[in-house]
Amino acid sequence: MKLYESGEDYLEAVLVVQKKIGEVRSVDVARYVGVSKPSVCHAVNVLCDGGFLTKDDRHFISLTEEGRKVAEKIYERHKFFKEQLISAGVSPKVAETEACRIEHCISDESFLILKQHHEKDKG
Repeated sequence: MKLYESGEDYLEAVLVVQKKIGEVRSVDVARYVGVSKPSVCHAVNVLCDGGFLTKDDRHFISLTEEGRKVAEKIYERHKFFKEQLISAGVSPKVAETEACRIEHCISDESFLILKQHHEKDKG
């Protein structure tokens, strides 16, 4: 299944909400992302069908191993770019929005090189 930007965003949201409160339901993701619960329910069903999420009989959502890999990758990129933008003087609100855009369009190769370059400059 091809995963689109919105799917990656939902997986990242499930990861972040899970880190904050533990068990996650669609309503928690809807609040975090700022969309309607029906939109999240539809996305969750698609992501469950794709093998990225599971739902239990109490309607709690969990990341599968594959879903966690994608979510962690996107979240790492998000944090990195948000931090870089803020340190360059971009406002936190703009940095949040733009990091969310950048995290999806950069290649694995370019991200790794940027991350290594940043770590080298820090060290």
